Amino acid sequence: MARITRAALIQASSPSCEGVALPDLKQATIEKHLPMIAEAADKGARVCCLQEIFCGPYFCAEQDTRWYETAEPIPDGPTTKLMQDIARKHKMVLVVPIYEQAMTGVYYNTAAVIDERGEYLGKYRKHHIPHCHPGFWEKFYFTPGDLGYPVFQTSFGRIGVYICYDRHFPEGARELGLNGAELVFNPSATVAGLSEYLWKLEQPAHAVANQYFVGAINRVGHEKPWDIGEFYGQSYFCDPRGQMIAQASRDKDEVVVADLDLDMIQKVRDVWQFYRDRRPESYQQIASTGGRA
Repeated sequence: MARITRAALIQASSPSCEGVALPDLKQATIEKHLPMIAEAADKGARVCCLQEIFCGPYFCAEQDTRWYETAEPIPDGPTTKLMQDIARKHKMVLVVPIYEQAMTGVYYNTAAVIDERGEYLGKYRKHHIPHCHPGFWEKFYFTPGDLGYPVFQTSFGRIGVYICYDRHFPEGARELGLNGAELVFNPSATVAGLSEYLWKLEQPAHAVANQYFVGAINRVGHEKPWDIGEFYGQSYFCDPRGQMIAQASRDKDEVVVADLDLDMIQKVRDVWQFYRDRRPESYQQIASTGGRA
């Protein structure tokens, strides 16, 4: 019997943060997502991923310590606890990107993974932290991830997570494949301009090179007061051949749903023997900190 997993991506605009207290903003953003999660469940999704630091704006557009107040522990913080209840209610696996406080003064860009029974399975912490271009001051907020590239066994497939800027680095994408991922989510916050043309290039390339499904999520709209650019949406699923199988619009809140035939992974790997033919013993510079002149 075919292993078909119906999966969902949620792309959304963020409520304006101008003149709004941060706790109220966070609550409003969470409440905006709850009916979208319910919509994914109503459409039959068994797995659903939200966008990067979903319960607020992309605050890395500025450097201000007030945003530290929005971080919380995982799994013991209120948002993870709420999402455990939501996952249990809808009988749906949830991937929930949250600003994590690991200890006083130490913060991560993290995604919690919760199964359909509401059980917390673990978390992924974003490894690659940009501090470049006006408006992407992430090193001010995030410590580089230290939990490796875990893959979470669920009833609906083996799930991995890569977050936003991670997608520019093929090494971690391969680690997820080697760890058994069948579906890798990349929740992001990226704006029109320099890297937009890479949005539909890099992640299908990861899907092809590693022969798994990819779900890429981006938010939409302009976020005030910074307005560093247009978050251009276009969230999508692609298959292990790198072909798009579902895609959202550029400028609307949207729930993207697709049926993923996980048996396709075996069929593709039977043809393209990339894992058999790789030569790890010859890749001697990959883990070095410098390059060869």
